[in-house]
Amino acid sequence: MTSKFCFALSALAAVATLALSSNAHAQSQGSWLVRGGIMQLAPQVTSGNLSAPSLPGAQSAVSNSTQYAGGITYMLSNSVAIDLPLALPFKHDLYGAGTIAGVGKIGDTKAIPATVMVQYRFGEASGLFRPYLGLGITYAKFDGEHTTAALSGLTGGTPLTPTTLSIQSKLAATLQVGASYKIDERWFVDGAITKTPLKTRNTLSTGQTLDITLNPIGVSLGVGMKF
Repeated sequence: MTSKFCFALSALAAVATLALSSNAHAQSQGSWLVRGGIMQLAPQVTSGNLSAPSLPGAQSAVSNSTQYAGGITYMLSNSVAIDLPLALPFKHDLYGAGTIAGVGKIGDTKAIPATVMVQYRFGEASGLFRPYLGLGITYAKFDGEHTTAALSGLTGGTPLTPTTLSIQSKLAATLQVGASYKIDERWFVDGAITKTPLKTRNTLSTGQTLDITLNPIGVSLGVGMKF
């Protein structure tokens, strides 16, 4: 577990302990809910093979990334909400896999997921604990791709003309399960897990391509305020 997650968990546990005797907050129609915290994005990678003419069986792996995150929610009714998750860009390292598993890091990219969710929240608006389900759409924008000398060496690049990489941005559905826990009439703790079935294509400056299924799982935890 990263230091960011450890810090967030410790802070949230302290807040929750102090608030056990507080009264309920209301997530009622017309309420705005704003939250801030942390999120880990963990790709569940299934990699295809790099296309010809070289490196048969060459694949890619992708690291997890943890970032400060939050969101804004508007309650359309006592049970139905529109949610806009927000986060700083997630930086993911790319590693060789398959027949090039020993080469180490081959590049990195920044993922900027833009998501809109429709949520259904169970229980009463003033309830202590409100689980919810969400369904939405995500535009996964990839930006700032960098490659390493290891990738250039494998694909015929040179220090003057290194092999470069672009990753296709894609639109995909997002599924969500989460819950909020009241602290008092304004404050709450919120946690959620999301999954986005996402497949994209990596294209090298050599013309070679690699299709990769990412299917990232997001785990978020935050503290929020009702307005």
